[in-house]
This record gives sequence, C-alpha cells and structure tokens, in this order.
Amino acid sequence: MRELSAQSQSEQAAPRGMVIAAFAAVYVIWGSTYLGIRFVVETVPPFLMGGARFLLAGLILYAWLRLRGAAAPSSLHWRNAAVVGVLLLGIGNGGVNWAVQKTPSGLTALLIAVTPLWFALLEWLRPGGTRPQLQTVVGIVVGFCGMALLVSARDGTYRTAIDPAGVMALMLASFAWASGSLYARYTPKPESPFLAVALQMIVGGIFLFLVGLAVGEWNSLDLSKISRRSTVAFIYLMVVGSFVGFTAYSWLLKVSTPSRVSTYAYVNPVVAVFLGWALGGETLTKQMLWAAAVIVLGVVIITTRREQREAATANKADSPDTRQSGRSTLTEKL
Repeated sequence: MRELSAQSQSEQAAPRGMVIAAFAAVYVIWGSTYLGIRFVVETVPPFLMGGARFLLAGLILYAWLRLRGAAAPSSLHWRNAAVVGVLLLGIGNGGVNWAVQKTPSGLTALLIAVTPLWFALLEWLRPGGTRPQLQTVVGIVVGFCGMALLVSARDGTYRTAIDPAGVMALMLASFAWASGSLYARYTPKPESPFLAVALQMIVGGIFLFLVGLAVGEWNSLDLSKISRRSTVAFIYLMVVGSFVGFTAYSWLLKVSTPSRVSTYAYVNPVVAVFLGWALGGETLTKQMLWAAAVIVLGVVIITTRREQREAATANKADSPDTRQSGRSTLTEKL
C-alpha cells in the first residue's frame, strides 16, 4: 500500500504538459515506426536490425547519463532490466520486426492492438491485482469495434490473405510487451527513469543480436545492398523511435497507469494506416476514416471518465478528515 500511495503522489506531481507531450510522442512516433520498420527490413534482416537499433541507442544513452553523474546501476537493476528488455524489445519489438515482412505495416499495428486486453488480464491475475472496471471494459470494446471495422475495410491492402505465422508472432509480441510493461511498473528501477531505459535497450539489443545470429541472419546481411530508404528509416527508428518514443513510454509507466498507457495501441494503428496511405502506397477509404474515429472514441472513454473520477476524488481528499484515505483511493485500477 505504501508503494501504491507513493505512485499516486508521483502521478499527481507529474506536470500535465509533460504528460500530454509524452502521450503525443508515444501515439505519433510509435505509430510511424511500423512503416519505418517495413522500410528497413526491405534490405536489412529484422533481428539484426533491431539489435543494432537498440544496442546503439542504449549504449549512447547510458554513456551520456553516466557522464552527467548518474549513479551506477545495481545488479538488481540490471536483472530487472534484463527481464524487461527481453520481453519488451527482444520478443515484443523483435516479433513486430519479423512479422512486418509478412503483413502490411497498418495491419501489423492493428493486430498489436490486442495489447490492452493483455494489460487488463495480467493486471487482474497478478498478485494484488484487480478486475477491469466498467469504463475500461467499455473503452476496450469500443476500440476493438473500431479495429474490426478497420480490418473489414474493402481495399487492396487488407483483402490479401493474412499469414498465420505473422499473426502468431504478433500475438506473442503483444503478450510479451504487456508482460514486460507491467513487470517494469512494479519492480525496483534506477532513480533515473532514463537510465532504466538505457539498460533495457542494451539488454534487448544484445538479445536481438543473439537471435539474429542463431537464425543465420548474418549470412544474409549484405551491406552493399542496403537501400537509402532503409538507412534513413533505421536512423529515424534509432533516434526518434528509441530515444524519444521508448523514453516517453517508460516515463509514462512511472507516472501514469497501465490502462492509460495502453491506449497507445488504439491510436498507433490510426497513425500507421494514414502513414501507410501517405508514404507507403496503401489504400485509405471512408470506412477506414470512420474506423479511426471509433478507435479514438475508445481512447476517450478510457481516459476521460477516469480523469473525472480522479478530480472528484482529489477534491474529496482535500478535506482534513479524508485526506489520508483519499490518497489511497487515488491509486487507479484497470
């Protein structure tokens, strides 16, 4: 309970502007990374690409933080970072890298949208967890209605057969991402959230490199055949996707709640579909636009109702008689 109360206070203390900016970064940047990954894996093996992306970004961030005086991480921090890095980046991002070879970038983002369900289920099943509340269930249902509407759109991109192996890889990736996110939320981390990000990227990058070597990707890597588009997309993924996007996500896990943070999985597909239309030559129809509106509505249902309840609880907590109990109830549940 003490940990939950401290967590509630950190949510209240987080500047609203920074929270909004972090959510915008996760929504937009990660929505664009699906197309970026598709561009890179056109000429670069997926696991080696992911390993290089995260290992380079992690080492640069780690060196910069240590030079600025960040304390050296403990063995416990490294252990927790290893678990999170393997789940989030090794299996989660690695699965997306591999699957995007078999499925369009927009469809890949849609299939990853099951992540909020894993968030809710795992939060319920974990020790001390709670069942999803009504507004979360309603938001998830509305969001998935939008997903179904989007998948059923009749266009050249989504009429193609869905590769079963790609679907299974994406389901495993979404489960691993939700598991790693919840593990990161409830385990000790370095005082600096950015140092925790660096550790996770280093471990995740090493894991992806090892997987790439194990499946023989090194033999298929030809540096002379890497296209300019793949190179530019790789730089974008490493700098913007890794540094900005993943750092914002990890910070939100500390100051917000799993149900709120997981709403990125509804917005990312909308961004991915629009970018696939604008830059990747994918089709955009009126039905897709309606679907995007329904998806955003699901996000609004999840977030707005909870904000209203928070405000009411916070006002009640201002009373001297209820301030202490109010702090406890400020802890959000799925």
